[in-house]
Amino acid sequence: MGAQVSKQIERRTDIKTEKKVLADLKQTCGCDYPGCDYRPSDRKNWMSALNPDKLRINQIVWPGTHDSATNQIGIPFISRPFAQCQTLSIYDQLVAGARVLDVRIQEDRRVCHGILLTYSVDVVIADVKKFLTETQSEIIILEIRTEFGHTDPPDFDQYLKDQLGDYLIHHDDRVFEKTIAEILPRRVICVWKPQKAPAPAAGDPLWSSGYLKDNWTDTDKPSTKFESNMKHLGEQPATVGRKYFYRVENTVTPQADNPILCVKAVTGRIQPYARTFIAECVRRGIADRLQIFSTDFIDDDFVDACVGLTSAKVEGKA
Repeated sequence: MGAQVSKQIERRTDIKTEKKVLADLKQTCGCDYPGCDYRPSDRKNWMSALNPDKLRINQIVWPGTHDSATNQIGIPFISRPFAQCQTLSIYDQLVAGARVLDVRIQEDRRVCHGILLTYSVDVVIADVKKFLTETQSEIIILEIRTEFGHTDPPDFDQYLKDQLGDYLIHHDDRVFEKTIAEILPRRVICVWKPQKAPAPAAGDPLWSSGYLKDNWTDTDKPSTKFESNMKHLGEQPATVGRKYFYRVENTVTPQADNPILCVKAVTGRIQPYARTFIAECVRRGIADRLQIFSTDFIDDDFVDACVGLTSAKVEGKA
């Protein structure tokens, strides 16, 4: 018992120290970077405002959401706090400016996070399609994967093709270099990541898992995650010439041996430092590698932080 108490005290001290590291970094280095003052007048249509004729896919810093379809997961006040990573619906996230969605499913096509369940993936698709009908030039990256430990839904690739139809941007390595205007009227890059089912082939309407990469660090320590993100991002080539999307997630994860298990409380340790991360990328000379930047509980400032750097890239200022 004494050893367990001692371990928890040590962990709390570690977390407090790591939170201070990020707070000090934000204080000393600030959050200034090219485009940091930019605020889109309409987050629902922010890509349109940056000129689809000029904005190239490989210039975009894509604001994304982690475990996107968890706004109604589990049982309210009981299991939901341990798995909910977003409070907004998929549609509301897109209206708020998110352009990358991370959706996990199980065999019956219900969305899940680990063992906890929520609505059918039909709800996700309906929200995506509603948003697409209300906008003209916004491109979405929709990543759908079979959750670890679960079985692939039967014929799910055909389901996605049938549901998204002409919205789908077919796999083509040349897409990365194109402007939004050159891709329209197709609007969705759909990355399908099954556990065992065949992966999408080259040229398919769906994209395979190798086209959306990340390096997940499973930790609840904010400075550890921040520096891990920096390290792995620095190992990537620049987005210009890169033929895959790379994601950095501004999140930390509750750990089973820590008494604080609610997602919101834990991820709040790193969430305020999104702008600090972008500023540090600029300072360390790796901002040209930043592409998908995702978060839990997305908000307006996170979207503005990503759109601002995107705007600077379009204007040749970053």
